Amino acid sequence: MLGLLSAAIMACSPPDGTTALLERPERVIMIGELHGTEEAPRAVGEIACAAAEQGPVVVALELEDTLQPTLDAFLSQPDEASAFATLSGSSLLNRARQDGRTSKALLALLQKARMLKASGRDISLHLFQPSMTRGQELDQAWYELNMGQLLSEARQNRPDARVIGLAGNIHGRKTPLARYPDIGIPATGHLPTRETLSLRVAQQGGFAWNCGRDACGVNSSIASDDDQVRGVILTPVEDGAYDGLLALGPSTASPPISGEN
Repeated sequence: MLGLLSAAIMACSPPDGTTALLERPERVIMIGELHGTEEAPRAVGEIACAAAEQGPVVVALELEDTLQPTLDAFLSQPDEASAFATLSGSSLLNRARQDGRTSKALLALLQKARMLKASGRDISLHLFQPSMTRGQELDQAWYELNMGQLLSEARQNRPDARVIGLAGNIHGRKTPLARYPDIGIPATGHLPTRETLSLRVAQQGGFAWNCGRDACGVNSSIASDDDQVRGVILTPVEDGAYDGLLALGPSTASPPISGEN
């Protein structure tokens, strides 16, 4: 049974259009998501799996950079139990605000990467949420700048690898968002344009585990994109803020790894 599970994890089932995506010259592929869905982390894992068949891959994640040693240890473990044990006491499992980034789907993505590495693929993780705090008098733009710098290190530290990144959809934009002037240039916009391709996960209805105005939990997701399309669609959207869409259908909420609110 374990052998069958390992084979299933190592088999790649990327979204339609991934072949064309990986034929593009850009070495950084950023995917902007609505946090807390089953579909987005799964798709990133499958795209990374397909990319790892071609060469080295770095999976870049919007998690605190202080977690890097913990997830490096996770990636090197020989089995699921010992891998999960490395997370004990970490902020991945213990956090006051469950905003959807540390979901069970994210854990499945980490497990996918671990199994791919165990199978001999050259795959690593890179975390780019800044642990540095910004003063209250500083705009969000400074945070985006710091995030962009950390994200750039994924490419600079492994120039031979393709970077597959997952972040909130605002961080994944290339251009400023007019209604949020304090954000300035989002994190992805600080990367070299010629080397960076950004996709937004299409919002096609469904549900996500994220934080609303009142509390964090399961919330409905608006259907602002065509709910019939699927796969990677390489056509610029939002006036070039993204180079395309990743359409995965109506989303399913993925609860926190810890199972707590």
